[in-house]
Amino acid sequence: MQAVIDRFEENKAVLLLGDEEIKVIFPKQYLPDGVKEGDYLQIDLAYDEAATAAAKNESERLLSDLKRMNNQ
Repeated sequence: MQAVIDRFEENKAVLLLGDEEIKVIFPKQYLPDGVKEGDYLQIDLAYDEAATAAAKNESERLLSDLKRMNNQ
């Protein structure tokens, strides 16, 4: 997906995403160094199945621990 930097507002960047130019506010600190208004960015989003599964397992473990503590 492609985005263009529309402008900067304090520590945030206003990006226009895709052909529809959907406005997205993005933290400036995560942009590549040296980019400026009018520069185009290539954005690649991917589903992280392993991280999702790990987070789910951790939340299930915490919930189980809480239930066990409440039953004592």
